[in-house]
Amino acid sequence: MGIIHALDEHLANQIAAGEVVERPASVLKELIENAVDAGSTRIDVSAEEGGLNLLRVADDGSGIQPDDVLLAFQRHATSKISTGKDLFQISTLGFRGEALPSIAAVAKVKCVSATDDSGLGRLLEIEGGSLLANRETNAPKGTEMVVKDLFYNTPARLKYMKTIQTELGHLSDVVYRQALARPDIAFTFSHNGNMLLRTPGNGDLRQVVAAIYGTSSAKAMIEVKEENPDYSVRGLTALPVETRANRNAVTLLVNGRYVRSQAIVQPLMQAYHTLLPLHRYPLAVLDLRMHPTLVDVNVHPAKLEVRFSKENELRAFVENAVKQALGAEAYIPSGTSVRTPKANTWVQEQIRLQVPPASERTESADVRADNAIDQLAAASQTAGAAEDQSGAVDAIDSANPFIAESQPSYGKSAASDSAPARGWANAPATSTYSQQKYPSVPASNRGSAARMERQETVRIPEELWRSAFAAPESKPQSPAFPELNWIGQLHGTYIVAQNESGLYLIDQHAAHERIHYEYYYDKFGRPEEASQELLLPVTLEFAPDECAVLRGRLAAFQAAGVYMEDFGGNTFIIRAVPHWFPGGDEAAIVREMAEWIIQEKSVDLRVLREKASIMCSCKASIKANQALTRESGDKLLQRLGACRQPYTCPHGRPIVVSFTTYELEKMFKRVTS
Repeated sequence: MGIIHALDEHLANQIAAGEVVERPASVLKELIENAVDAGSTRIDVSAEEGGLNLLRVADDGSGIQPDDVLLAFQRHATSKISTGKDLFQISTLGFRGEALPSIAAVAKVKCVSATDDSGLGRLLEIEGGSLLANRETNAPKGTEMVVKDLFYNTPARLKYMKTIQTELGHLSDVVYRQALARPDIAFTFSHNGNMLLRTPGNGDLRQVVAAIYGTSSAKAMIEVKEENPDYSVRGLTALPVETRANRNAVTLLVNGRYVRSQAIVQPLMQAYHTLLPLHRYPLAVLDLRMHPTLVDVNVHPAKLEVRFSKENELRAFVENAVKQALGAEAYIPSGTSVRTPKANTWVQEQIRLQVPPASERTESADVRADNAIDQLAAASQTAGAAEDQSGAVDAIDSANPFIAESQPSYGKSAASDSAPARGWANAPATSTYSQQKYPSVPASNRGSAARMERQETVRIPEELWRSAFAAPESKPQSPAFPELNWIGQLHGTYIVAQNESGLYLIDQHAAHERIHYEYYYDKFGRPEEASQELLLPVTLEFAPDECAVLRGRLAAFQAAGVYMEDFGGNTFIIRAVPHWFPGGDEAAIVREMAEWIIQEKSVDLRVLREKASIMCSCKASIKANQALTRESGDKLLQRLGACRQPYTCPHGRPIVVSFTTYELEKMFKRVTS
């Protein structure tokens, strides 16, 4: 006699419930999705004791036909799909037919549903999978689902439920995501009789955001709207001044379905790159629309995970859409929380600091390339030696390659220029590296050149490095930076400036860092013309396990203009670096690059370009507690205004904080309204 047998229906439903019903929030998600699919315009949710004692979802949707009420609680009974082809073009939230029978197997369920306004409907009661009642009853149009005593017959599952507050948090998350996904539906949510959420259902997403996250957060959000033949996206995303400590405030919707997808989160975060501080995340609600054949939602019973058939194209689309929205905004945080009036009537007479118009800023990369390098690190390294007659350090003049009025061009071979003092520990030789072939090398160095010629691992295909280190990609042009007039300097750290709108504080290190970052990012985009051989090569030592990784990734260094080779043992030797590396910090920068390359499972050259640019910009910039002359400060502000994105440093910290004239007047009680 065989030992294999079919499970009875009740036991099979209890097992299925383990996949679909993880906690009260899982039940609530399924019930709300059914209400949405029914075409509801209002959904009322109430819960008691974290949903373990009671969950009630009532809607005004199309209802369930009387003959279908009992059938709806049978396994895999659904009205959403009929054939296998339907699985590839799913347009509803629910479709598997597992939710209701799984819930009924582990709880006490009552369903009341009516399909019209006649006042008659159908009542169904099921307890632990057993039918208790199936009869007519009085009911308004729509469906009411009541789930009591969840997991009452599976004490092992009940034992592992979290605290009521934790379960309430999960319930709230489900309701909030659904409300954000459907601002055209009026949601209410109460727990133990306390109203927690009420949305108007008028289709205004910003009002839903205000109801969930607060009015100030809603006001700090900007619209995202973009489309192409395959995709469209609409939603709201927050300005960098509104951040969160985790990704919980990011709501991603695909065809109206809330999903968790790194394929969308990563390009969203990339669009905010250098705009957000470390370990801070944006508040965003993005609704992506695409043909159902481009997404597979039948990946997991909970339907929170999806797969995309054109993922790379989708990533690029999302990143570009968010970048375009952010690039159209100026985000200078206010120094106070006082609301600014619509128009200011105060006028200040001042000398205007002329900032290049937006039409000229696109040329800044070429201008910087022509101006090239003049003691990039001198800002912090020569603070004690470059004082002017007033005793203040003219650090911007001496250190910033973008500001000097006349400087030799380093775009050509260094042999054609008189070698200026760069403060290098090892002055570069006169040869320039090429991506396609190694340069001619002085006779004294031909032995090392031969070793490099034999080291094929440092060669990298042209299409690979061009895709990651190509000329600077086009970025949305930020709104015009305000014209500012120098007032002074606070604590040797903050520049104080003004214009007709009010007072501005500028973090001088962050500002200089942003200028340098855009310069280095442009420079790393041309690695084939960047490197020069060092007369005295630099050696670096690493742990044995680190050396094993580095030996296979030397090509990544070459793609960034750094030529490094295995020197035997645990030692690597640096033969050449970009000639515009901050003087004296070449070895430290290469080591930091190496540490990042070692830690990564695979090296993304685009990320390496970002990391290297940030490393260089931080080391080359002026520091806090360093006095500036007025001329230096004016030049710093001028070059900051020429940046593509002058509002945050590469680490995402704000550069400028403003105090409007109205805010100042109110602080001094000159105005009362």
